[in-house]
Amino acid sequence: MLWQPEIPLRYRELSEEQLGESIDARRRELGHRLLVLGHHYQRDEVIRHADLIGDSLKLSRMAAAEAPRRGARFIVFCGVHFMAETADILTSDDVQVILPDLSAGCSMADMAAYDDALTAWEEIARAHAGGRVRVVPITYVNSSAAVKAFVGERGGACCTSGNAREVFDWAMQGGERPLEPGERVQVLFMPDQHLGRNTARMRGLRSELDAERGGGEADMAVWNPRRPRGGLTVEAIRRSTVLLWAGHCSVHKLFRPEHLAQARHRDPSTTVIVHPECCQEVVELADEVGSTEFIIERLQQAAPGSSWTIGTEVHLVDRLCRQAQARGVNARILSDCQCLCTTMVRIDQKHLLWTLDNLAEGRVVNRIQVHPQAAALARRGLERMLSLRPPAPAAAMVD
Repeated sequence: MLWQPEIPLRYRELSEEQLGESIDARRRELGHRLLVLGHHYQRDEVIRHADLIGDSLKLSRMAAAEAPRRGARFIVFCGVHFMAETADILTSDDVQVILPDLSAGCSMADMAAYDDALTAWEEIARAHAGGRVRVVPITYVNSSAAVKAFVGERGGACCTSGNAREVFDWAMQGGERPLEPGERVQVLFMPDQHLGRNTARMRGLRSELDAERGGGEADMAVWNPRRPRGGLTVEAIRRSTVLLWAGHCSVHKLFRPEHLAQARHRDPSTTVIVHPECCQEVVELADEVGSTEFIIERLQQAAPGSSWTIGTEVHLVDRLCRQAQARGVNARILSDCQCLCTTMVRIDQKHLLWTLDNLAEGRVVNRIQVHPQAAALARRGLERMLSLRPPAPAAAMVD
């Protein structure tokens, strides 16, 4: 996590209404030079200022198309640090990307450091010495630019929760080139073990829990970067088809199997839909599993009178529930615990106004810049991923 300097006291003395009015005024003043992005997990009072709303990669891709169209010089990303990095990677050099609060990081992204990934790569290679194993790295977009560069340089790809299966299939086929006779693949999946595990299981591989339940060996093992050789034996590394990085989302790990039992006790007719960052025990009990965009689409298409229970971040769920209620759809969050992204909420109207005030006065604060060499390598991983999916939809403007 980066350190955010204290902003002037006067911003903390303004009411939310005053802050909102001042932001609106600055936005009018900055005009087409400014593009504000708002992630789905953002609080309502901030998201209302966004020109574009979406998940992390979708926002960056839309911004890359929209910024030149409107002649924007500044992108203010109301999200977290890795998202701003991705926007900087995908936009042109004449666009400056700004994060209103530098302390808005991501605990999951922080769980995979470049140096640890490099150490893992070297130790895995030593374990396979003399064998015909091609290790293909995959990193979730919820990772630092350095880790994306690590993956891009080594023939791997990035993935989102929406296309993890397609990227996983690509990796299992050898990645950039077909497998040679007698060669096999091992996937190193970073940094979210749960997305990796759930994706691999959807493709027929056995998790550690599956092996415990049914006997035999698992096709996966967890690589813990805080332990020597990932906490694994050489034999465990060699026999695993997938090595899962010991990372997780602090929001989605809060959902537990008992929450699903409680939801169905309250309403046996409810459809439980969860994000694939949830643990295996939750995912296998849910009725539907999908990315943020999938969850949004399913709720928007839900029939009046239907009942839904949603396992993802609370700000997004609250927004979806209000929209659903207006259409006669009953929806609520899976757990009543505070399932919020504690780093995303660091972005507030105070820091957004402070950022815009500085821009209006000719100063750029909190600019996020990825080193050109790292950006080029990271872009390889992103482009490999994007080549596996149809083009993103045109930018959906927000009133």
